[in-house]
Amino acid sequence: MSNLPSVPPQDPGFQLGAPMDVSTTVTPTPKFRIKKYLYFLRKFWWIPVITLILALGGAVAEFKYTPPEFTSFAMMLEAARLQLGQGTSFDQNDDTYFGNMTQVFQSDVLRQKALDRLKVGNPNSIVYDKDGNPLGVQINVLQYPRSSVFQIQAISANQSFTPVYLNALVNAYLDFTKDARADLSGQTLSSISTEIAQYEQDTKNDQEILNQYDQSNNIVVLEQESQVAGSELAKLKTQMADYQMRSNLLNAVSLEKGSIFDKESTNMANPLFEDLEGGNSASSPVAQSQSAYQQIETLKFQREKLIKYLRPDHPKIVALDKQIAEAQDMLDFYSSQNQQDIDTARQELKIRMDSTQQAIDQWEAKVAYDSVRIAQAAALHDNVTRDQSTSDQLSSLMKNVNITREIDQDPLTILQPASGASRSYGKLKSNISTAAFGGLIAGLAIVFLIAIRDDRFASIVEVAERIGDNVVGQVPEIPELSRGVPLALLGDSDDQHMYVESYRSLRSALLYFAVDGVRPKVLLITSAVPNEGKSTIASNLSCAMALGGSRVLLIDGDLRKGRLHDLLGLQSKPGLAELLISRGDVDQFIQASPMPNLSFIARGSGQRNPGDLFLGSFLDETLAKLRERYDYVIIDSSPVFAADDSTTLAPKVDGTLFVVRSRFSRSSIVKEALDLLYQRHATVLGLILNRIDASNRSYHYYKYSEYHTSDD
Repeated sequence: MSNLPSVPPQDPGFQLGAPMDVSTTVTPTPKFRIKKYLYFLRKFWWIPVITLILALGGAVAEFKYTPPEFTSFAMMLEAARLQLGQGTSFDQNDDTYFGNMTQVFQSDVLRQKALDRLKVGNPNSIVYDKDGNPLGVQINVLQYPRSSVFQIQAISANQSFTPVYLNALVNAYLDFTKDARADLSGQTLSSISTEIAQYEQDTKNDQEILNQYDQSNNIVVLEQESQVAGSELAKLKTQMADYQMRSNLLNAVSLEKGSIFDKESTNMANPLFEDLEGGNSASSPVAQSQSAYQQIETLKFQREKLIKYLRPDHPKIVALDKQIAEAQDMLDFYSSQNQQDIDTARQELKIRMDSTQQAIDQWEAKVAYDSVRIAQAAALHDNVTRDQSTSDQLSSLMKNVNITREIDQDPLTILQPASGASRSYGKLKSNISTAAFGGLIAGLAIVFLIAIRDDRFASIVEVAERIGDNVVGQVPEIPELSRGVPLALLGDSDDQHMYVESYRSLRSALLYFAVDGVRPKVLLITSAVPNEGKSTIASNLSCAMALGGSRVLLIDGDLRKGRLHDLLGLQSKPGLAELLISRGDVDQFIQASPMPNLSFIARGSGQRNPGDLFLGSFLDETLAKLRERYDYVIIDSSPVFAADDSTTLAPKVDGTLFVVRSRFSRSSIVKEALDLLYQRHATVLGLILNRIDASNRSYHYYKYSEYHTSDD
């Protein structure tokens, strides 16, 4: 009986361990990881070392075969200057001064002046190169921090010529600046003299124009007349504003309905008529209309008192109604008279406003005329003052320039003449530093390019990025295993707990792995290329399943170079090749292994074209029988790109496990091999990542060795 657990019912929305399909899996873009670069740096550490050695060797060789360089120094001090007036001082901390000084020292003009000095004073000191030209000298100007001391540095290939040339160059610089200052002073004096003459002439012309203007215009009288005109204009504008207000009030009274019939409107209109009619007499229409209105109000009040006790047809009531009607007729008459008075007042007010506006226009023209004449006089006076002031400033500046020509204003003096030339190693140090840095960077860049172009898997994360998240098992590397020594198969009490637990994890994944609700029982183990560890995976996985109680049959399907019989210590013949050729009973070819529950079929005799044996129906019938007798049938086949055997066997089995070796298998080859399997309609259950670095942070399974240590 089998100890296998039953397959749980499958939820239609969830399938445990679904077979991978890279044709439909969308994988993210692979990323470059620093840990991978560090791995390649440890592996190819010799590349940066070689590039560093080559670069340093080149720098040393250049120094050895390059003519020596000799350096001499001279020091110059920038002393304090005399302050001779505006425009003659110079800020010794100005950056432009140092920049100008550097450019002058390095200019061809100054170099030629230095050579001319040597030709006159000491012609034998000049050294010539092989072409007959004076030996080239490199000049550098340096300034000491927080000081006014400058260092002039000369570098050449001749030890005796360097200080001589530097002294000549420093003296040539002092002569050059002195001559340049003299030329500049002469040009400045000429320019200032021309400007002074021009401004003196302008002052004279402006003064004549001002005198002529004063003769034809009395400025004092103009100013008094302007004041009088301004005062009169202000009075007229005030009077005009008063007329405008009265006009607005008359218009409002005229337009208001019933304005002369009620007490309030009549009283409010009285002041208007007082000014226009010369007073409010008792006989004026306004006064009479007001009296009639008051009489009507009195009669209405009496009637209201009597109507409470008398009938409307009572003689007293009738008499009052008659008096009220007569008073109302009088009020209407006086109202007509008031409207006529308002119209008359408006006409009179308009005449006054027109007359006042004419006076305002005349006085405004007068004020404007006087203002223009006064402004012209002020502008002419300002021209004279400005020209005279500018002429005085230029005269003062000209005096300062004359003084400057007589006094040496050059702040630079020679603090120390050129020192004896000594050999310079600065270029060697600079070349060595540059070569060391460049060589190291070049080596690191080469390693980086190797890491970038290398598409081998280094971790499960890279497998997931490039192939997809379909890894069903991870087998760690055994670092203490000697090169060339085969790895021993798993045992019942194996002390390599991390290695053993990885196979147990793979076994558990297969126990609960179902394809369309059916657990795959016939499994094919293959890889893309040789040396990826598929045979070790197949044999150890068989042992792990057998130790778990499953009946397992391990078949060596690599009929060319299969070596599983050596790992199990069994016979290589007869095996699968003889079974497929003879079509005999499969039991005659099954060997019992030392491990319980594990049986084995060897590869048999070597075959040149074993793929032809896999094409027949006999293999299908045999696998059907073995599927009934065993819980698992594991077939170790040849690599996909080594022979066509794997792609022929893959469609005949329940599922294929594809082995990928860490830091060995290339993603492009793995993808191509998987595509070939899918073209043959193979069911690839997933990938097994073999020989993964257990120290990698991405691998954190079964690292706790103390958990597997017995407490007894």
